[in-house]
Amino acid sequence: MTSLEYKLHFDRIVERIEKARLRVNDHHIVKIVAASKYVDSEAIRALYAIGQRAFGENKVQDLVAKTEALDDLPIEWHFIGTLQKNKINHLLSCNPHLLHSIDSIELAHALNERLERDGKTLRALVQVNSAREESKSGFTPEEFSDKYAQIAQECPRLHLQGIMSIGAYVDDPAVIRKSFETTRHLFETLPNATVCSMGMSGDFELAIECGSNMVRLGSLLFPR
Repeated sequence: MTSLEYKLHFDRIVERIEKARLRVNDHHIVKIVAASKYVDSEAIRALYAIGQRAFGENKVQDLVAKTEALDDLPIEWHFIGTLQKNKINHLLSCNPHLLHSIDSIELAHALNERLERDGKTLRALVQVNSAREESKSGFTPEEFSDKYAQIAQECPRLHLQGIMSIGAYVDDPAVIRKSFETTRHLFETLPNATVCSMGMSGDFELAIECGSNMVRLGSLLFPR
């Protein structure tokens, strides 16, 4: 794919997002995070060159390697995977713009302790398992609000920005919609929350229609 073809491909994706956004309302803004876990640094450079600025990695070791390889670009790095406590130091060394995936009180406390020691803060989202699937991380919808408030109170070094979820992994759009609507309803109850991160390459338009304002697109943005 030439640079021009890639730009046209990217523009078509943006147009799809625009149409989904306008079905919500004129003022609804949606941010794209390019999920770059399956591509190398040169693929990230190519997408950066046509206008994408926020990129998300699922593995800490990949985030470390790519932030070093792309240090010359002012990329906005997100961590969108499940974070293990033994990887906290490596994650924080990258100074990510946003952590999407706080999925336990224990992880929140471990992060806060390390941030306290370093005199740092970290913007973060709390993950909800709105699809109620065993394969997914995150708090249950019933416990989410209490856990979010607990983290906000007990972990002041974490600046909570809102919520993240992954849509139901099924073929039935009604079930996927219900999982997104559950996330959106929880988002609306959170004090001062600004980010509702949900929607990936296969379901982002539905996620936006349900209120997502941040989508994580991987295979769609990096065609092979």
